[in-house]
Amino acid sequence: MAPPAVAAGQGGQQPQRQEGGFGKTITGIIRMAVFWYFASKFFSPKRAPTDPSGAPAPLISNLFQKNQPLDMWVYLSEHDKFKDFGSEDSLVWHETNIPYASWGAGSTRNLALKYEPSEALKHNGSLYAHVFFAQSGYSPDPNDPEYQPQSAFGRTYAVVKYLPKSRADKRRSLLGSSPDSSEDPVASKVADDAQNDSEDDGPVEWVSYLKPNITINLVADFTQYSKNGIPPNIAPYLSVDPITGNYYPTVFFNEFWLLRDKLIQMNETVTELVLNLEVGPISMTKWQLFLQIDQSFQIHRSYGSMVDGEGDELKRVFLEGNPYLLGITMAVSLLHSVFDFFAFKNDIQFWNKNKSMEGLSAKSVVVSFISQLIVFLYLLDNDTSWMILGSSGVGCVIEFWKIGKAMHIEIDRTGRIPMLRFRDRDSYAQNKTKEYDDIAMKYLSYVLFLLVAGSSVYSLMYERHKSWYSWILSSLTSCVYMFGFIMMCPQLFINYKLKSVAHMPWRQMTYKFLNTIIDDLFAFVIKMPTLHRLSVFRDDIIFLIYLYQKWAYPVDKKRVNEFGFGGEDDTAVVSAEVDAAAKEEEKKTN
Repeated sequence: MAPPAVAAGQGGQQPQRQEGGFGKTITGIIRMAVFWYFASKFFSPKRAPTDPSGAPAPLISNLFQKNQPLDMWVYLSEHDKFKDFGSEDSLVWHETNIPYASWGAGSTRNLALKYEPSEALKHNGSLYAHVFFAQSGYSPDPNDPEYQPQSAFGRTYAVVKYLPKSRADKRRSLLGSSPDSSEDPVASKVADDAQNDSEDDGPVEWVSYLKPNITINLVADFTQYSKNGIPPNIAPYLSVDPITGNYYPTVFFNEFWLLRDKLIQMNETVTELVLNLEVGPISMTKWQLFLQIDQSFQIHRSYGSMVDGEGDELKRVFLEGNPYLLGITMAVSLLHSVFDFFAFKNDIQFWNKNKSMEGLSAKSVVVSFISQLIVFLYLLDNDTSWMILGSSGVGCVIEFWKIGKAMHIEIDRTGRIPMLRFRDRDSYAQNKTKEYDDIAMKYLSYVLFLLVAGSSVYSLMYERHKSWYSWILSSLTSCVYMFGFIMMCPQLFINYKLKSVAHMPWRQMTYKFLNTIIDDLFAFVIKMPTLHRLSVFRDDIIFLIYLYQKWAYPVDKKRVNEFGFGGEDDTAVVSAEVDAAAKEEEKKTN
């Protein structure tokens, strides 16, 4: 039966996948899957449970033997209960002499079936595949004289899947017209608003999708289980014969590689479709691994650390990716994470120990915080998973903490409302650093203003947004990604004017530069927007300029060490000592 509130015959768009968090969830998913698999292997009871009398509990085993020939029947019906074994219209596939738990010739069978859906199925009806196996020469029909209960087994599979209908796209042209629409702009806007309001206030609608692939796997399991100690991850799939107490072979409908975008939405336009049926064996280890990975996906989704569609994207990497490229990508991703961790650690250490702002751009620190805050608000407005949102929020807090190390933050209580006030540190204001920083930010702000204004106007005229607030956030976020290199330029100008780079956090920058090289590799092998690919190479140019400055200004004579002495002071002291020694020697000679 279809779920309640099903909209008959209505189509629905596939929900948009949100990116971000994919790289952070893959490690946790694999770790959890492997943990549960080995936990079920090594932490299961060593001794068979006993009954109340103290005797060992009886063991149950598989009713069928390895390589035993089986016959299979597949029926398609719109009812979840099936008894009409004589219906030729319902029988869509029949195979004989399938060797059980064998990977030899003839163990895997395939069928491409052309299927015409009924009117009920087109209007969110249900469809079930009733699969029966029996020892060769026996019948799966209980009414057949040759039927033997211990020789036949089966399982029912729902071929139709119901998913909530995606909400209507609430984005619209804020100027009242859309370049790809010829409708009246006012009427279109009113219709969009009314549709959005009805979507938000009305009940959740469900849409039926048909699974084009039906993969039937017989699990090769010959384990002897204790009657009272069947592992909890296997018990739901184990069918036990009530007479002998032994279990039938497990029938597993494998949906692990069935991605959501392969599902066929059912409506009146679907007149004929192709069902791909396959039957074959699966090992016990592989079966349990599939179960544990799917369970890990569900746990991550329930905790909010994985959004819908990320599991499919992970599977797509293994399905469509080159295995060598996949291995290189995983190794490089691990290096990227290591370098990112060290860059983060050294950045915190540098600003925690930094006592002077001489040679450092305080305004770049403020601009970096504003950029991080814009990205955080953008992610918050787009319903991103809490893991990515939390990571961005921590980044905002750290950037604000760095402002406190670059400036004096004070609370002004003179007015009615207490306000934060920022004051330059003496080491920043009493030398040329502030002057050069102001000059750089003055001219770069003009360039940034023109770029932001042009990008925002283009977005307003040719793109759709949910609201004016969303337009402002998306425009500012786009500018942060496209023109983020501008906030790195004031430091280049300060280095040029001071002819020094001794004040730079070179350890942190080295790790960031290594990460940039890794991003260059990803830019060539991974599909990404052109602007994002250009942003990767623009960071290379900035870092190369930093390296050139480090080569051009190798020694900083004015650098002050931890004892308060600079290179010039050391030279003066040495010169004074040499002069004093010369005078002393001259006196002795005279």
